[in-house]
Amino acid sequence: QSFKLLGFLDVKSVPCARESVLYGSLGSFVVGLGHFLATSRVRRSCDFAVGGFICTMLGYWFYCRYNLAQHRIQQRMVKEGMRNRILFEGSSLDPEGKQTGNERSN
Repeated sequence: QSFKLLGFLDVKSVPCARESVLYGSLGSFVVGLGHFLATSRVRRSCDFAVGGFICTMLGYWFYCRYNLAQHRIQQRMVKEGMRNRILFEGSSLDPEGKQTGNERSN
């Protein structure tokens, strides 16, 4: 069962969407409650809570997507390195196979 936020954002299949909504709701609660305790104004605290939700959700969304992109780049580099290692192992292009004269005599 998938859950669609605002009718188009499928929280189950989109990376980082679930965590962003959860952190956004936590940020909303903290900001709204903090503002209410400081001022005792209910309507204004609700406005701050909505703003806190949007800011926290978007902030965590961009943070998570950036980390996801970095992780995918690292995975791609490791995968390519492993493929090159398999291709070049034992050939004249193998960087570990090239040894100097001193290393061969030992």
